[in-house]
Amino acid sequence: MDSQQRSPALLVKSNEYHYFHKVKSVFPPSAETFIDAMVAEGRYTFATKEATRALSVSPVAARAALRRLAEKGRIAQPVRGFHLIIPPEYRRIGCLPPEQFIPQLMMWLGERYYVAILSAAQYHGAAHQRPQRFQVVVAKNRAPIACGSVEVEFIARKKIARVPTVDVNTPRGPVRIASVEATALDVIGYPSHVGGLDNAATVISELAEKIDPKALVKVAKTAPVSWSQRLGHVLDLLGHEAKTELLATFVRKNAGDVISLVPSARPRRACRVAKWRLDANVEVESEA
Repeated sequence: MDSQQRSPALLVKSNEYHYFHKVKSVFPPSAETFIDAMVAEGRYTFATKEATRALSVSPVAARAALRRLAEKGRIAQPVRGFHLIIPPEYRRIGCLPPEQFIPQLMMWLGERYYVAILSAAQYHGAAHQRPQRFQVVVAKNRAPIACGSVEVEFIARKKIARVPTVDVNTPRGPVRIASVEATALDVIGYPSHVGGLDNAATVISELAEKIDPKALVKVAKTAPVSWSQRLGHVLDLLGHEAKTELLATFVRKNAGDVISLVPSARPRRACRVAKWRLDANVEVESEA
């Protein structure tokens, strides 16, 4: 019997992927066949609605089939309605690494994003402060994600479209991360997400050599001027005064009241730093 005379059932048996794409209207695929076909196309994410259509079953039946795959460790659901296909090498963690699905998740949600703070700092070579959660900046508040042993933390920030980013390749496609200058500014701007000012200074010390002074001023315009005041002071303390002259000019033109280096610190006799219109009310200790 040649290929033109084979029955649909034999086609399925001999080539499930061909079946899924060519004759699924005759025999709807199984859930396992569906995800295998996705992987064959290089896709590792899909929506529940997409699976429901492909399987030609009710939403209840589709969710039941997907639940069985999740119990086998084949898929995970970090967000309701959005699924990951887990290759064997990642079944130990029960999830894809976050950089391998966050771009697709954000596209599915229709939201802008960039990988930020400590997670971005790692891509730029800062290795001292490893984040417990993968940190992502988005335009509005969003609950954290727990997927297997992977945790994703979302930080809301307005006008994120103005923040400069770079694309980094991963096995599942590019992921968008903050530029080195934007990362340094975020690290000082979100100290509670870094573990405090000393940890922030450690990260900044590891980023400093890569910072471009002109790019730093450009990114400074996307954030509160107080972030630039604190970052400039910390860079000076770390011995990078040559990197901060343009930023100091920006601060001199835009800063209003004198600010404290750490607003939440107990009041004490502070050292006024005129260059940054800042009261150095705590000592900074970097581990680097």
